[in-house]
Amino acid sequence: MTKTLAYAAHSAAPPLGRWEIERREPGPQDVQIEITHCGVCHSDLHTVRGDWPGTVYPVVPGHEIIGRVTAVGSAVTKFKVGDSAGVGCMVDSCRTCASCRDGLEQYCDGMILTYNSPDKHTGGVTYGGYSGQIVVDEGFVLRVPGKLSPAGAAPLLCAGITTYSPLRHWNAGQGKKVGIVGLGGLGHMGVKFAHAFGAQTVLFTTSPSKVKDGQELGADEVVISRDADAMHKQAASFDFILNTVAAPHNLDPFLSLLKRDGTMCLVGAPGVPHPSPAVFNLIFKRRALAGSLIGGIAETQEMLDFCGEHNIESQIEIIPIQKIDEAYARMLKSDVKYRFVIDMASLK
Repeated sequence: MTKTLAYAAHSAAPPLGRWEIERREPGPQDVQIEITHCGVCHSDLHTVRGDWPGTVYPVVPGHEIIGRVTAVGSAVTKFKVGDSAGVGCMVDSCRTCASCRDGLEQYCDGMILTYNSPDKHTGGVTYGGYSGQIVVDEGFVLRVPGKLSPAGAAPLLCAGITTYSPLRHWNAGQGKKVGIVGLGGLGHMGVKFAHAFGAQTVLFTTSPSKVKDGQELGADEVVISRDADAMHKQAASFDFILNTVAAPHNLDPFLSLLKRDGTMCLVGAPGVPHPSPAVFNLIFKRRALAGSLIGGIAETQEMLDFCGEHNIESQIEIIPIQKIDEAYARMLKSDVKYRFVIDMASLK
């Protein structure tokens, strides 16, 4: 075992603080990564604060990990020392179930999350990217295109794939009208991807101050969702809507914007459920309300390669690890454009 510094929460109350953890020595299939940057996700905040059940303290969050390979196991074939590599939301799965065989490891019942998940190697729990290094099976390590900056690429490993996967699954490309609800860490990536895929892209936001940003990110139109007249003009016109909002809200105004056989997909995870939508809003036009998680490893690599080809990165604000509690407080106020990324050199 190798000791490494980390930042951990020892309870649901702030602050997080320095803590020493142990990482396993690389086995034959393992890749050891020195972490240079780690994105900050709402999931980190929800887990640390105990908003979701099952937090095991101390918890070391972080699942948007970018770094440099420092060692590889004897059987590793995809990586070598010095490579730029990434680790997203999961570090293992059962590898034998139907979902794993289909390349959809994110839906495996035995998926092992990057942090706060049972660690089969140590018998404890997994520790995430708010740390100096990590050791992961090469099957769950991702190649980072050289065109991408490490900091701008980090949030792609969660915010990026969380929006890319459903947009791809529902064929949100040319000839389709696609709505993105919310312009935050997820929403800004949704706008970028929908635009890059060639869809007619409409952003829905409650904030008039975000109109210009939405247009600059690639939205063809920005609609203030609190404006009833503006919403009515969009009625029954969308093929697909990606709803990224992580706070409970009325889904019916957006469902009414779908065409017959249109789908709205939820990717935001509120602490309490959304109000139930009106059934008639669904059945009269055979509309669908769906959900989506992240993506499998192959699709995540596809997303990273797509971003490298199209120069797509997250809009970020870089912070030192010592400001993580301040960043959490600002996230709750939506005071970030649009994703915090920790410069892990600040841990040393």
